[in-house]
Amino acid sequence: MTDTAIYEWEQLLDQLRPLGQQMRDRIPARLHDDPQVMQEAMRLLLSGVLRTTNDAILHDRSHPIFVPELNICQNIFQPNADTIYKAALIEKGGTYRIRGDRGTVRMLILAQLGPDTLRTGQHHPAQDANDFDDLAIGPDGAFDVILSPTRPEGHSGDWWELKPDTEKLMVRIVGCDWGVEREPRLGIVRLDADKAAKGRPTLAQLAHRFAEIPKTAAVCALAFPDKVQKLRDEGLINTLKVVDFSQMTGLARQSYYEGAYDLADDEALITEVPIPADVAYWSLILTNDLYETTDWYHNQSSLNDAQAVVDGDGVFRAVIAARDPGVHNWLDTAGYASGAIQGRWFNSDTRPTPTMRKVKLAEVRSHLPADTALVTPEARDAAIRERTLRAHMRVIW
Repeated sequence: MTDTAIYEWEQLLDQLRPLGQQMRDRIPARLHDDPQVMQEAMRLLLSGVLRTTNDAILHDRSHPIFVPELNICQNIFQPNADTIYKAALIEKGGTYRIRGDRGTVRMLILAQLGPDTLRTGQHHPAQDANDFDDLAIGPDGAFDVILSPTRPEGHSGDWWELKPDTEKLMVRIVGCDWGVEREPRLGIVRLDADKAAKGRPTLAQLAHRFAEIPKTAAVCALAFPDKVQKLRDEGLINTLKVVDFSQMTGLARQSYYEGAYDLADDEALITEVPIPADVAYWSLILTNDLYETTDWYHNQSSLNDAQAVVDGDGVFRAVIAARDPGVHNWLDTAGYASGAIQGRWFNSDTRPTPTMRKVKLAEVRSHLPADTALVTPEARDAAIRERTLRAHMRVIW
C-alpha cells in the first residue's frame, strides 16, 4: 500500500467476509448441529473485531495509550475473571514514563511482549515481567517509573530496563475482592518522541491501521474455538492436567491446570485440592465450548481465594454443575453442558493439581465434609446480585 493509497470501507468488509467460513471450519464437528453454539461463534467473531478496531482507532507507537485488551466484551484468549488486561503498543528502543496510582488490588504486573501475537499470529514468550510492587510506592499509592533500554543519565528514580525486542506492554490488574479494592490508575508517555503533541495521523498511518483489522481479528477470534475439543481428544474429560502458557505470554511465576468438562443436567463435578501453605493468588474458572470464559459478571462461574471457602482440613472443594447444589463453592456452568475448567496458582511453594469426580447432583452433599459452607436459594440470589454490582465497579478502561 502506497503512502497515498486509501483503504476503503468495502475492502474491510470484503476481507472480513471469509472469517465466517473460517470460523465454521474451526469449530469441532460435534458442535455443528448445535445452532446456539454456531450463533455464539458470531459473538466470538465480533469480539475479535472489537478488539482490533480499538487498536486501529487508538494505538500510536509514538504516543502509546493503555487500551483494554481482554474482558467481558472482548472475550477472546479465555481471560481470567479476576484480571483486567490493558495493553499499549510501543516502538522498540524508546523511552517511556509510566506514572499512576498502584491501588489496592492483589497484583499489578507489566509484561514486556515481543512481536505482537495479534498481528503476527505467532505466540511469543514475554521478554520480561515487571512487578509494580518492586517500585517505590508512595503512601497514597503513587508510583513513577522510566522504561528504557538504559537508565537515563542523571535519573535516580525508579527505572525498568526495556528489553530490545519489546514492542507491546501488557498490564495485568488482578483483583480478588471485587468492588472493594481500589483499582489502579496509570498513564504512559514517550519521552524521546520528536514532539509531545500527536497531531493529525497521516493517510498512510490510518490506512495501515485499518488494513490490519481483518488479519488481527482473525487471529483473535480463530485462536481457540477448537481448544476444548483438543482437550477432549487428549482424554481430558472431567479430569485435569498441568499446562504451560509461558510461551503464550503467560506469567512465568504462574502455574496453570486445565481440562474439559462434560455434564448432564443432573450431574456434578466435585474438585478437591489442598491449598498450598504459601501462595499469592489462586483461582478456578469455567469456559464454554468455544473457550470463551463463562460470564463471570452474572454467574458464579469463577472463584478466587478471597471468594471461596476452604474447608477445615485445608482443602478447597468446589462443585461444578448446571444447577445450584446449595453449597458456597458452586461453579455455575450457566447452561453450557460442556466446556473447560482452568485453574492457576501464582507464587506458590507447591502446585497441586485438583482431583475431580463426577457424581449425581442430588447426592453432592453426601460426598462433602460435614463443615461444608451451605447457601440457601435466597442467599444465593442476593450473592449473585452483589457479585454483579462488584464486578461492574471494576474499572475496565
